Amino acid sequence: MSRAGQRRSGGSRSGGGTTRRRSARPTEKGLIPLLAALTGEVDRAVKQPPTRGAARTKFQVVALLVREERARVKADDALSASKRDEERRRLDGVATMLAKIAARDTSLLALLAEDARVSDSARDYKATVLRAAGREVEEEPEPPAPVTPPPGNDKRVVPQSAISRQLANPFLAPDFSAAGERAAARPRRLAGWELLDPLFRSFEQDAPGARACMALPETPASSTPPVRLPLGRELMPHQTQLVTAASRGHRTFLLADEPGLGKTAQALLAAQAADAYPLLVVVPNVVKANWAHEVELWTPHRRATVVHGDGDEVDAFADVVIINYDILDRHVGWFGEHGFRGMVLDEAHFIKNKGSQRSQHVLELSERIRQRTARPLLMALTGTPLINDIEDFRAIWQFLGWVDEDKPLGGLMTALEDTGLIPTDRGWYGAARAAVVDQGIVRRRKADVAADIPARRVADLPVELDGPLGRSIRAAEAALAARMVDSYRRAVQARTGDTDGVDLDLARRIAAAELKDASSKKKGENVFTMVRQIGQAKAGLAADYAVQLARNVGKVVFFAKHVDVMDEAERIFADRGIRYASIRGDQTAKARKENVAAFTEDPDVQIVVCSLMAAGVGLNLQVASNMVLAELSWTDAEQTQAIDRIHRIGQSEPVTAWRIIAAQTIDAKIAQLIDSKSGLAARALDGAAVDDAASSADVQLEALIALLVEALEAEG
Repeated sequence: MSRAGQRRSGGSRSGGGTTRRRSARPTEKGLIPLLAALTGEVDRAVKQPPTRGAARTKFQVVALLVREERARVKADDALSASKRDEERRRLDGVATMLAKIAARDTSLLALLAEDARVSDSARDYKATVLRAAGREVEEEPEPPAPVTPPPGNDKRVVPQSAISRQLANPFLAPDFSAAGERAAARPRRLAGWELLDPLFRSFEQDAPGARACMALPETPASSTPPVRLPLGRELMPHQTQLVTAASRGHRTFLLADEPGLGKTAQALLAAQAADAYPLLVVVPNVVKANWAHEVELWTPHRRATVVHGDGDEVDAFADVVIINYDILDRHVGWFGEHGFRGMVLDEAHFIKNKGSQRSQHVLELSERIRQRTARPLLMALTGTPLINDIEDFRAIWQFLGWVDEDKPLGGLMTALEDTGLIPTDRGWYGAARAAVVDQGIVRRRKADVAADIPARRVADLPVELDGPLGRSIRAAEAALAARMVDSYRRAVQARTGDTDGVDLDLARRIAAAELKDASSKKKGENVFTMVRQIGQAKAGLAADYAVQLARNVGKVVFFAKHVDVMDEAERIFADRGIRYASIRGDQTAKARKENVAAFTEDPDVQIVVCSLMAAGVGLNLQVASNMVLAELSWTDAEQTQAIDRIHRIGQSEPVTAWRIIAAQTIDAKIAQLIDSKSGLAARALDGAAVDDAASSADVQLEALIALLVEALEAEG
């Protein structure tokens, strides 16, 4: 996709050939000239990105007043037809300017929606504008509180496993010792002040040198980790700091590290340090399997269960319960009575819309956990920078128990009182911001901790293939394994002597025959068609994860092998409002150059979709430091060439390649084999002796052998 050209309007041309732009005269009075002047101020602010909160508020207020004034003019019978047309024309002029501004910064479009949230500061500013225009200001009614669907009208379920656990643990009494802490934090100096909007504005103020991260314990590299780690696992220093803070009693964290810095491991080990079990983890569907995998890696002595659908197979006795946002509504009832001592939200910005059912259920659960448990561990994980649309974090702060609908709570209110300041004091904003940060905001960028992490790493993201396509893939894999097992059994029966265990030499010959037939396309379902189907099934999940990365850290490179996978990814990016470029094998050299330039030079192009074969060599895409490998290659060299598009001389940040792996399929076996071959390649480059047979082993053949051996061992 090449970039669209920018069109600029020069205004009306006078007889003398000069260009003049009509603007509101200072002597003009009334609402419409004032709206036009304010729109001009917003236009100038948006031309110098990023668009600050004050400009966004001004933009929304002007749009609201244009909408209301148009309705008033239409209904005013006292106006003549010509006067009404004149007023409408002037309002349309302001509306056109707003549309052009929104086209320059598309994030402003959300403020034009009918259901867009109007903050208290926007209401106050609206009243100020109306008074300046000489209008009377009527008191606006308070917006209605979100309505939570009553129990019984939704899809709530109680799995049999949850009932069994309740029967086995009948004395899970609530712990009300936290009630005293809540009651203790009563405002004195700040009584009567509206504090939430000033708190949000404190993050929008220009504050050079202001902290974005709470003070964390110093942890020398030689120090003992605060928790027991599995053999072979190590924490990086920045991870150790957060886990140490949890071990010393801190219990609420907004963990906003950039992707690639190990937020999942930090959350799981913080839960171990705080003994926050059972632990509830709410995540996007794409990373549900990965969280279960990470529990096994970092806390193998703890058991995890993943909730699917109505939870028929959930293990309610598990230490860690993992569920995706989309089905949380079915389980919020029994979750509230389960006795969770901790709760983690991954991609916590999913709850920024407080009116959504998703947010209501999350907030309901966190409140019930706080009511039942003294000082539970509550963690919100997100890579989204904190200074953009800070009011989006209202729901997250409420989840963490820092605020409620109206005011700061507990420790935050105490910290604000301890500043000795009120919102009209000069130092209020800096002190208020610091008070919020110290409640548990942790934000580190890759560049900040570059010394802690490898310059290049591959991070596997296991995903589960659900739905008809997933079932079809598993059935095809089972059929392929059964076909090879049948061939193996017939060959064994033709022998005269007995064979103990699996004959690996025979298994290799059976797999080689299967691979030969697959290469010659003699059979329908084979390893190649199966791998392609897996790629198609992963396409949507991989694209969704790329969207999350793009919104969190900026530019992302998306690699795939097959055209249909690239097509599906691009469709999803378009649906999500993500601008992308595309590099494919059928492009002309000119089109390829334009698309590379669009990605590397245009800040609005967030993702480049690349063919693994066409874009794996010869490109410099180091403007990004994150890559998504939607499909696996057959060789480590091909994978490495793709990663080297961003891991090049001049790259200033550590590089992370997110490899999307279909769990419990042949995809996982292929990933393991690729990794084993990378070790062989490294030894060969170092000049070490390498077994010729092993170094030339074909990944396709080895994957089939592994599939056959696994099936034979399962049969016994």
